[in-house]
Amino acid sequence: MAKKVMVVAGEVSGDQHAARLVRDLRAVRGDVEFFGIGGDAMRREGVRTVVDAREMAVVGFFEVLARYPFFRRVFARMTDLLAAEKPDALLLVDYPGFNLRLAAKAHARGIPVLYYVSPQVWAWHKSRIPQMAKILDLLMVIFPFEVDVFKGTGLKTVFVGHPLVESVRRTLSAPSLELPWPAGARRVAILPGSRRQEIQRVLPAMLDAARELRRRNSSTAFLIPAASAEIAGLIATQLAARPAAERACIGVVTGQMREVARQARAAMVCSGTATVETALLKCPMIVAYRTTTLTYWLGKQIIRVKWLGMVNLIANRPLCPEFIQGAAQPGAMADALETLIADGPARQLQLAGLEEVVRALEGEGRIRSAGQVVAEALGNGAEVRQRDWNSAPAIP
Repeated sequence: MAKKVMVVAGEVSGDQHAARLVRDLRAVRGDVEFFGIGGDAMRREGVRTVVDAREMAVVGFFEVLARYPFFRRVFARMTDLLAAEKPDALLLVDYPGFNLRLAAKAHARGIPVLYYVSPQVWAWHKSRIPQMAKILDLLMVIFPFEVDVFKGTGLKTVFVGHPLVESVRRTLSAPSLELPWPAGARRVAILPGSRRQEIQRVLPAMLDAARELRRRNSSTAFLIPAASAEIAGLIATQLAARPAAERACIGVVTGQMREVARQARAAMVCSGTATVETALLKCPMIVAYRTTTLTYWLGKQIIRVKWLGMVNLIANRPLCPEFIQGAAQPGAMADALETLIADGPARQLQLAGLEEVVRALEGEGRIRSAGQVVAEALGNGAEVRQRDWNSAPAIP
């Protein structure tokens, strides 16, 4: 019997993860109709989107508060669609502030709730775990340590591997593309994030560090892969305000993040998913992040992890130097990058650590993809909560 699934992916990375899930699911089951919140990647997979994910991509408590009326309207619309469309399941991808509330609405209506890419409640809100166990029917996690976080809660939790592992593997096996690096340059990637706020807050610190590296060694050159044409425009505006001598050694390309990191000797990376992707590409890196003073203060009150960079949380040690908020100073960032560019102990130690991170993300043995797990869930319809997903039978 054909199935209908509402899917909600509230930002660019979630859109890409959801699109991959849909593609994997349709490889084993082609009778599923998807609709909901998503972006270009999901639309290419035939998902009917009613709200664009780019409109939902806001980071920070106060930034979200400023757009509260918009989010309230979208939430009401999606709640109405749950009632009108009566989907066989609600598939949520990351984006916890919005998605956990929507999960509660779906659960109250008896709609099975499948969650992909777990909210990082282990970092900022462990008290939410019991509530998640009540309103979610299945949780698909992408970091191996997350299975233990939910052990004993009654919530079926399955490690499905990180969605970037296979696609990065394909990137590394393909021929390298030509990028506008100057001949003979020390290549450094600048990865400032995909959100407007990150370009506004994080990129200036990275450009300052680039200037310092260039001052120390004039052969250093930089490439910035912009996540979209819009982001490329924001980057160009910042570069235009800098002296011509600084601009001359910094190139901008649209897309090509993986290729840039693949070819770079080292990278400075905005904290987030990009640190995982850079780790999979085995490019030594430093991690940087800046936000508004109020948002940073609030984050300090609720976040309970030793490191901000996900790559360091996976490694369970400060594998990649972090420069957060006021610590993101050009001299210190340049010092750390110099040790990673040089072929010395610091570079070799980090490269060995990145290999460990890659092995952890790949997992051991045969791991079913999120698409396969969702296909199995839909096979049992509303009885998904009773399934033992760690020993599920073959897909019907």
